[in-house]
Amino acid sequence: MRSDRLLSIMLLLQTHHQLPASDLADRLEVSVRTIMRDVEALSAAGVPVYTVRGPQGGIALLPGFRTDVTGLTSDEARALFVLLSGPAHADLGLGQALGSALRKVMAALPAPHRPDADLASRRILIDPVRWRGTPGPDHPATELAAFQQAVLTDRRLRLRYRHGRDNRVRTYTLDPYGLVSKAGVWYLVADHDGEPALFRTDRALSAAVLDQPAQRRDGMELADVWDTLRRRIDDIPAPLAVTVKVRDEILAKFLRIHEPDLAAPDPGDSPETETETETETETETGWTRVELRFRALVAAEALLAFGPDAEVLAPDDLRRALAHKAAATAALYLPRPAP
Repeated sequence: MRSDRLLSIMLLLQTHHQLPASDLADRLEVSVRTIMRDVEALSAAGVPVYTVRGPQGGIALLPGFRTDVTGLTSDEARALFVLLSGPAHADLGLGQALGSALRKVMAALPAPHRPDADLASRRILIDPVRWRGTPGPDHPATELAAFQQAVLTDRRLRLRYRHGRDNRVRTYTLDPYGLVSKAGVWYLVADHDGEPALFRTDRALSAAVLDQPAQRRDGMELADVWDTLRRRIDDIPAPLAVTVKVRDEILAKFLRIHEPDLAAPDPGDSPETETETETETETETGWTRVELRFRALVAAEALLAFGPDAEVLAPDDLRRALAHKAAATAALYLPRPAP
């Protein structure tokens, strides 16, 4: 709608003071001619907007014409711009509304707070979707102050880090892009020797901000590097098929935890085939059969956490692994011999 576009032009000019007509046209996805007509309409409505000719020219707004949001501290302004990732808003059909809202808020912020708010929006990202097969953390990251300082001051970070795969401790000098909260777990997204890398902040043994400026790859922003790293993990195939029967009383909890591991139906199956399979594999009353996919046997061993409320029916290798772990655990709690 034109009224929304006129407001967007005014707010963009409040933020930047002056922009080329072509830049405004690109941002609002209209022609330069349309922008010029809108500028005339704003001027006729009393908005002090004018054109500046020449190579450095463009559309400008008279300095001082703005509305301040009073009472906001710098930290409050920064908090407004620590936002959910773009896909979360797109899923709700709010992508365009988000962009419009941010322009309005940014234009209305007091001028001293705008740089911090803009930096926070580019350096901190929230992604609420859980990794495939990975439950959320039992506790938050121990300390984020050094990570925040590094990403918000564009400094390098020296990190002593304990890796989950082999428990080894290594030291890295990193060029941070920003922080990402993934289903309640905070991650540092950074370059190490010019290559993108991901670090869980709760595995850091120490983190020190260096005096050296971060040396990021040209043209790369946090969202770009995060998308690359996220795809590397999400696109790993999960070849291990696991069949579990789950007690109905805990089925909702089970499905909530293992939703990322649910096996998609074979696209080659017809509805008739799917119905026949369900009839042949029904379990006893009070239990529901669930098909899952895991990347490795060790990942599927997490099913033991449900105890007698979830029984793995297949594969046999997993049943044997769970039986061994259950027996070893039970042995720890056998009565101790009398002294």
